[in-house]
Amino acid sequence: MPRMTAHRTAVLASAAVSPLLLGLWAAGPAQAHGAPTGPVSRVYACSPEGGAAARTAACRAAVDANGASFAAWDNLRVANVNGRDRQTVPDGQLCSGGLAAYKGLDLARADWPSTRLSPGSTLRMTYASTIPHTGTFKLYLTKPGYDPSKPLTWSDLPERPFAEVKDPELKNGAYRFTAKLPSDRTGRQMLYTIWQNSSTPDTYYSCSDVVFSTSVPGSKPGNRPPSTPASEASVSATPTTSGSETPQPASAGPSPSAFSGSASAQAVTPAAGSTPVASETVADSGPSAPMLAGGAAALLALTGGTALALRLRRR
Repeated sequence: MPRMTAHRTAVLASAAVSPLLLGLWAAGPAQAHGAPTGPVSRVYACSPEGGAAARTAACRAAVDANGASFAAWDNLRVANVNGRDRQTVPDGQLCSGGLAAYKGLDLARADWPSTRLSPGSTLRMTYASTIPHTGTFKLYLTKPGYDPSKPLTWSDLPERPFAEVKDPELKNGAYRFTAKLPSDRTGRQMLYTIWQNSSTPDTYYSCSDVVFSTSVPGSKPGNRPPSTPASEASVSATPTTSGSETPQPASAGPSPSAFSGSASAQAVTPAAGSTPVASETVADSGPSAPMLAGGAAALLALTGGTALALRLRRR
């Protein structure tokens, strides 16, 4: 789990010591925070906790434009929006939520740290949060033809989200849920997430840059799609700058625990010409990497022992 920033650690430690302080804290302004770590959001990738991604050219430019670091990566929230997102957040400022403290996130450029996805596949979202809250996550994907070299506007997004997830469980420091991705996207797109709290007056906004692979005749799995610039940074549980995007489900996140799949992605009835809707949540399954590695090691040990026994018998 990523280390908390100093101000959150101090508040939580004090609250643990003093029940009175905890009561006052809970009665005050909302202290719950969060942002996507997989597919990684701009604010998390460019924060001091973003690892190698934070050292990319895009993140350095964002911090310079911002005039300060993104240490408060989990605090990009606007109060009392009440679903009026398009009336509240100005065009060109969607990634910052219209907040001056995050204005560096609105830079229009095509080299932000990104996550590789496949059209029509299952999106596995990891949304880190420090305190549980009820609310609805709304997931949007930019329309075909989106140009990352231009500021993101509301017209770049469909009127309706392709998925809505209500009240998922906060487990091991993150909400985890799945949704069916639209099948008609290629190249670089923006995954825009709105988390409208129902237990606080806050709404959170985040931008996650994603790159959809394209089907190329004769290509092999893992090849870079032709539309992907070679300079793009990879973002994974341990961010690197290997020059390729990280395929889902590998993602930066606050916890290595298994995907729980406890929340359901509600299907959204599309308006005419809108984005394809989400399917219901599919729980994560299959053996984990440590289990596979352990099984392989056991098999090698058994094979080696058998070979040794045969050699001894021949002597």
